Amino acid sequence: MKKTFITAIFTLLCLGVVAQTEITDSIADDTLAADSLAADSTEQELAYPQNIQVRLDKLMREPLLEISQLGLMVFDLDADSTVFAANSRQTLRPASTMKLITAITALDNLGGDYRFNTSLYYDGTIAERTLIGNIYCVGGMDPLFNNDDMNAFVESIVGMEIDTIRGYIVADKSMKDTLRYGEGWCWDDDNYVLSPLLVGREDIFVATLKTRLAEAGICVDEAVDTIGTIPVGTYALCTRTHTLDQVLMPMMKDSKNLYAESMAYQIAAQNGRMKASYKHAKTHMQKLINRIGLRALDYRLADGSGLSLYNYVSAQLLVALLRHAYRNSEIFIHLYPSLPIAGVDGTLAKRMRKSHAFDNVHAKTGTLTGVISLAGYCRAANGHMLAFAILNQGVLNAARARAFQDKVCEALCCP
Repeated sequence: MKKTFITAIFTLLCLGVVAQTEITDSIADDTLAADSLAADSTEQELAYPQNIQVRLDKLMREPLLEISQLGLMVFDLDADSTVFAANSRQTLRPASTMKLITAITALDNLGGDYRFNTSLYYDGTIAERTLIGNIYCVGGMDPLFNNDDMNAFVESIVGMEIDTIRGYIVADKSMKDTLRYGEGWCWDDDNYVLSPLLVGREDIFVATLKTRLAEAGICVDEAVDTIGTIPVGTYALCTRTHTLDQVLMPMMKDSKNLYAESMAYQIAAQNGRMKASYKHAKTHMQKLINRIGLRALDYRLADGSGLSLYNYVSAQLLVALLRHAYRNSEIFIHLYPSLPIAGVDGTLAKRMRKSHAFDNVHAKTGTLTGVISLAGYCRAANGHMLAFAILNQGVLNAARARAFQDKVCEALCCP
């Protein structure tokens, strides 16, 4: 009897070792550089990561993964350790999860108080209700500049008590380069023009201002607009601004591509740089990647929104940046509220409504032909905050990939 009991105990211990070895082997090749913190000693804490690992290990046998690629990483931000990873260093197209890289870099470089500016100036002299000079519109690539802002511009010119402008309306677009589209954008997509002077997200600024001035009884005598830069000796008329948060919310919640590109150019143009290009923004992104302990040259960054087919990142990179944001309150306080919430709003409003992930997962979605991605945060059953990234690629049925990702989120959130 005693011998039988000892044999049974020994068998159970061996099975436990084998099971744990299988789980460990599945993630041993994919870990963040800094994941080192001893786990708590309670039974609940010890069971928690193993439960998630077992669930995710089971999902790795989904038929979808036999015909497509997956990059996956889950990281416990409170324990500072990797929970699970599969192909986490493999470089894949991120689609709109690229916006996480843009947003975190912008918050890291510009700060949450940054503002997008569009300004109006004039020069010359005023005599007999006529401005003998020019009006200068200085663009800051604000995607939120709208009719109300244009009204303010018109009212400031009306306030000069003039009825004629004998000069030009000058579009100062020197903030950025002249490229109208991003690198690697598909020609048949309905893409916005990347102009520093936008009204209603369209590149019709000067024409709109001229029309609105005419409606207000002010004639532009030359009736010609031109592109140039603001000279020395001009006078300020009006400046309209929008905060970084105002741009960040729709950029992330609704995945607005133009907003993300504008954010990237704010990074590029920081410190007053003129003729800024995406390459300047990429330099700052690469500096941040190197600073958090990864190697920037291992990735390909081509635009700010994820529209480009030339972007290549990894699940590990996205999780590392999410970890950096979580550890820096001045970044996290702006980033976290901007992320879509499962079953509640944004691009996740219709997903995970009847699961433990409901109102728990805060994550950025991404969609391109053949690419479905999801990366963000959620709380595990033990209260720990997790960062995760799921990159599905080579997927011909987007619904299947989203269903798989929803299962991953359920595995992370359920007790």
